[in-house]
Amino acid sequence: MDPSLMLQKVKERLPEKRYNHVLGVMNTAVALAKVYGVPEEQARIAAILHDVAKYADRDWMRGIIEKENMDPLLLDYHHELWHAPVGAYLAAYEFGVADQEILDAIRYHTTGRAAMTDLEKIVYIADMIEPSRKFPGVERLRAMKNDGLNQLMEASIRQSIEFLTSKNQPVYPDSLKCLKHFEQQKGNVKYD
Repeated sequence: MDPSLMLQKVKERLPEKRYNHVLGVMNTAVALAKVYGVPEEQARIAAILHDVAKYADRDWMRGIIEKENMDPLLLDYHHELWHAPVGAYLAAYEFGVADQEILDAIRYHTTGRAAMTDLEKIVYIADMIEPSRKFPGVERLRAMKNDGLNQLMEASIRQSIEFLTSKNQPVYPDSLKCLKHFEQQKGNVKYD
């Protein structure tokens, strides 16, 4: 499906503010893809579809998670996490996306995971730093965009985990594994 048609279909599902966020993520992801040598078309499509399920009915999403044998642990966490894996499902079955890298970038854009691909990192980061985002620390993250993709991803996942823990919210295990992966790469964490 053509990216402009995807955008049109996504726009029909989202409130204007969220659609503008999608445009910001798309532009940020494409810009990061240029910097870090990731195919721009992959970044564009993953960014367009990353929030396609954001406003889907919770019961429907629960049903997709169960029917598609997605990680049942998702159902123990806030429903805000559900739209990412369900969005990957929609990208494949409704929008015809067959590229597993794009599907994984959509699937992990809220949690991250250990050993992320560069495309996954770009979509995660773009979602966090696009121009309409406003939170303490976002300017520091934006300023890091040329410091290296791994450094920026590590700072982004750390920011997310610190925010959740400051609000006494549980952190999904994939996010913790993501941070540990970066720490291990630097030699700060040893596994048996």
